[in-house]
Amino acid sequence: MIDFIPCITVWQPWASLIAIGAKPYEFRSWAAPRDLHGCRIAIHAGVRPPRSEEIRSLIQHLEVGVTRETELKSDLALPLLREALMVPASLATSAVVCTAILGEPVRATTLRREADRDMWAWPVSDIELIAPPFPARGRQGFWWVRLPAASGETKP
Repeated sequence: MIDFIPCITVWQPWASLIAIGAKPYEFRSWAAPRDLHGCRIAIHAGVRPPRSEEIRSLIQHLEVGVTRETELKSDLALPLLREALMVPASLATSAVVCTAILGEPVRATTLRREADRDMWAWPVSDIELIAPPFPARGRQGFWWVRLPAASGETKP
């Protein structure tokens, strides 16, 4: 049983979009450490509240079928984003919201030609929602978090 796992902080609404399986990639300017490829990591929603203008823009893009910039699955993302626009507090902040298996990062340009050459796409899969999310202070980069014993999120 794993007590502590690596964790990465992601701003909202992106953390919750990962948690519901609507965001299959996390984009960063750096490649995740090799020793974490294939490992279960925790996704932490940062302290910054979601920005309504960002949510509105995402909804508008997804409603007209523009997903190439975000790689979002619109059928999953739109209901969450619409609710978040109406009730911003529906998205947890300063909390661990899920765990996922981190795949091997690829250059974002392999997903879409017009992507920033310096960006990396980190595949996340086998999402396990943590309900309710538990409070935690985030950090930059990867950091370690202890999962609650009852969460069931302790797969190797």
